[in-house]
Amino acid sequence: MYELFFEEFNKKVPITAEEQEQIKHYLTPKKLRRKQYLLQEGDVCKFIAFVEKGALRAYSVDENFTENIIQFGLEGWTISDLYSFLTEEPAVYNIDALEDSELVLISKSAHEEMLQTIPKYETYTRLNITGAYLAMQRRITTIISSTAEERYQDFINLYPHIAQRVPQHMIASYIGLTPETLSRIRKKLSSGK
Repeated sequence: MYELFFEEFNKKVPITAEEQEQIKHYLTPKKLRRKQYLLQEGDVCKFIAFVEKGALRAYSVDENFTENIIQFGLEGWTISDLYSFLTEEPAVYNIDALEDSELVLISKSAHEEMLQTIPKYETYTRLNITGAYLAMQRRITTIISSTAEERYQDFINLYPHIAQRVPQHMIASYIGLTPETLSRIRKKLSSGK
């Protein structure tokens, strides 16, 4: 069950078979059906989820009941409401499965214990948080300084695998567009104008 988790871990921080067995004791497998919630707004996020198989999304819902997607999570990625996880305050995001999914969960207590007792886990966590911060900074810069067409092109270039697996209205939400605007952009790009 933990094959991809350890494959990704080893890409960032090589570990021995013994260290892998030690870490395994802290991990919890979880399966979600399509449309099933992993986290609902208002609950405290008690885990970080690594996606072994499937696709998830993290999103908020505004006062007009519009979904605002802030993150996708596909195979090899982690997904969580990190603020809620770290502060133990209620989550502001919902996380649900876009496909039947298999996850590896790391609870708050397991996370804290591994940070203290497994130095390579601390390094792995630091690298993940740094990568997430850089991705968030790039996304913010793109949203505030790019045209709608540039945002879509940037998304397609960075995440072609996501574009093939999620509905267009979710891509529109992620890049801050209405589905209608995205449809016009896609039509314009396909006609070569």
